[in-house]
Amino acid sequence: MISRNLLSLVRCPDCRGSLFGQSENLLCSSCGRAFPSASPDFLDLRPTREFADTTVYQDEALHADARYDIASTPVLSARLRQDLLRKFLKITPRDRLIDLGCGNGRSLLWNRELGAWSVGVDVSSFFSSEVRQVADLVVSDLRCLPLANASFTKAVSLDVLEHLSRDDLSLMLSETARVLSVGGQFFVYSHVMTNSSLAFGLRVINTFARFLERVGVLDLAHERLRKSDHRNPLADLDDLHRMLRKHRLHVIKIRYYTPLIGAFIENILVRVGEQFLRRRAKRRSDGQDTARPGELDRVVRTEARAWIEKRGVIYHSLRLVTWLMKLDLLLFGRIKSGPFFALIERMPDPNPSSPGILAE
Repeated sequence: MISRNLLSLVRCPDCRGSLFGQSENLLCSSCGRAFPSASPDFLDLRPTREFADTTVYQDEALHADARYDIASTPVLSARLRQDLLRKFLKITPRDRLIDLGCGNGRSLLWNRELGAWSVGVDVSSFFSSEVRQVADLVVSDLRCLPLANASFTKAVSLDVLEHLSRDDLSLMLSETARVLSVGGQFFVYSHVMTNSSLAFGLRVINTFARFLERVGVLDLAHERLRKSDHRNPLADLDDLHRMLRKHRLHVIKIRYYTPLIGAFIENILVRVGEQFLRRRAKRRSDGQDTARPGELDRVVRTEARAWIEKRGVIYHSLRLVTWLMKLDLLLFGRIKSGPFFALIERMPDPNPSSPGILAE
């Protein structure tokens, strides 16, 4: 949707001038650039500047199987991340929340009940039909946010930082600090390159998963595509802290996440289940897949979502498995590792008159 709140805060991504007019035809008051409507459900405010690096999330192939079409009830790792988000960020109705790299916008939908006004920004427009009706959405670039300074009190970014080059991460963090108010908080799930010794277990699980793929028990094609543009710009945790400080951000809370149990469940058990459902669906269609790419997976995922939404045995079984996955946090959450959940705070801008502090 496009609310009055959103229209009051959007700015030209090229010059940051104020925008005026109706949502279907905004005009920059400074540079005169026009922004014609792409949809009644979201604003398209992409900059004219072209960046060298793009993301695989703009690729139609990633969305062919309807994986992101519907924001179904969160289970497994999605539930774990949402629980940590709520525990760390403590969203209230007084907050203004921005989801940076929101994907289909499902996190906005899941946290709508908390009462905060929320905006989702993503480089592509593959937004869920449900989210389009209830949340403000903007198609733009995280490296050049079309939003006013200090517009938000809270921010979220899940599985985004690792897709950026080092220079692009610096731009994204600079923009995040700009649109956050002083004292505003930023919840992040990402990873650094340096890992703990526990990562050996993950390598064993992933090796086993690749073996099972070779013998036809599961399919990891989507996972490979999803990770194909990982840049992994942060060397280690010290590098993370240095990068954040550069942009007036600092970590106030962190939990490490080495998903040994989670990887076995999602990379093996869930994938085996998907392959079983895929084969069953193909038998039902007399062995004929449809011409549309990903159509068979689309049927399988729609059926699986229907089972989850019934809140029956399958749903409660998945909730139990989700609880088992949380053991990774309970057992290993204090052990420094590559993947992490962090709560980051926006610090005050440096005072040019203070001794020893240089203005940026």
